[in-house]
Amino acid sequence: MRNTPLWILALMFSGMFFLVDVGKAQEDWEALFFESNQAYADRDFEAAIRGYRQLIRSGYAYGQIYYNLGNAYLRTDALGRAIWAYERARVVMPRDADLNYNLAHVRDQTVDAIPETRGLADTAFFWLDHVTLTEVFRGFAVLNLFFWTVLLIRLFKRTEWLYYMLILLIPLWGIAAGSFGVKWHQLKNDDRAIIVAKSANVLAGPQPSDTVLFKLHEGAMVTVERSENGWRLIQLSDEKRGWVKRKTLQ
Repeated sequence: MRNTPLWILALMFSGMFFLVDVGKAQEDWEALFFESNQAYADRDFEAAIRGYRQLIRSGYAYGQIYYNLGNAYLRTDALGRAIWAYERARVVMPRDADLNYNLAHVRDQTVDAIPETRGLADTAFFWLDHVTLTEVFRGFAVLNLFFWTVLLIRLFKRTEWLYYMLILLIPLWGIAAGSFGVKWHQLKNDDRAIIVAKSANVLAGPQPSDTVLFKLHEGAMVTVERSENGWRLIQLSDEKRGWVKRKTLQ
């Protein structure tokens, strides 16, 4: 290596250090995940919560971590935060049976019965509740590749079965493209929030002296319209909306 340029040596050693750092980071998060799980098993739920939240803050926002966090919150009777964590987990593991059971169980314990409002697109693409954005994208990518392959072959070989194949693929391609667009929009514009305080007064304006319109309790899901000076304007329906303190929501 006597005649090797210095810049090549620098790249080689920097690459080695990078691999060491990546390996150490992997070991660190796995160790913290194990410690958090052990704290949960030992019924030290507050320590488990701290560990899971530290993992999430560090960028390890995996569905299983959110699910475990929700279980730990549930054990401390923090129903609102448990629902928040379970809803986060459902984004990446929507068909997990244990997760859906626990989420339904916690929702049954909430005080406020708030009907879920769904838009036309959400109703039309109802299956999107059971798939992730990655799964929708992969399905659309495969169908897109198949569609353009058949179309290209059709330009050079005009057989009847290719014609009917295109007739079938065109609406399927449109549904797949629409599904991906709707799913992306759902995640990008998800403005839902959970009441995490035991109770929250909903006021007519963003001031403590404003009139109390109604009260919500822990676990209620609302839609956030906008923020102002530590307050959030929330909406339950077209006729029912008001202001709550920011710290009561997550």
